Amino acid sequence: MRVGIGYDVHRFTPEKPLILGGIEIPCDMGLLGHSDADVLVHAICDALLGAAGMRDIGFYFPDTDDSIKGISSLIILEEVCKMLESEGFGIINIDTIIIAQWPKVGAYVADMKNCLAKVCNLDPSQIGIKATTTEGLGFEGRKEGISAHSVALIGKLENLD
Repeated sequence: MRVGIGYDVHRFTPEKPLILGGIEIPCDMGLLGHSDADVLVHAICDALLGAAGMRDIGFYFPDTDDSIKGISSLIILEEVCKMLESEGFGIINIDTIIIAQWPKVGAYVADMKNCLAKVCNLDPSQIGIKATTTEGLGFEGRKEGISAHSVALIGKLENLD
């Protein structure tokens, strides 16, 4: 078994919708990024890639590649899952935390889990998503953006049966 960690952050912008865990959250601000800027999925991708001993998400999906501008992060996650499988790894579980003072996202956690589980071919019980604030501290507390952390546990496919 192998474990990996991931972290991502994006600032708010009024020019895009807010996408977290593949779900559009009603909000007058979205996140700025080359893709849909789904900070939660990006953190998950980095955790999975790290667990497999691979490079980070920016290496495989650089923000200088115009062919992926505006891409859904779920497509990136699907590709990362294929990369892991091609190396003989399967996902055991993923645990995450969203750090945002605003907006409140707790009501969308079940939908996010179901969406991510479908993309990763997992049961929703294999994915943990928590949300917290920073009690007004830091850039999240000042409502300038959102960050996310993720931990992923993977194992060799032949050992998971």
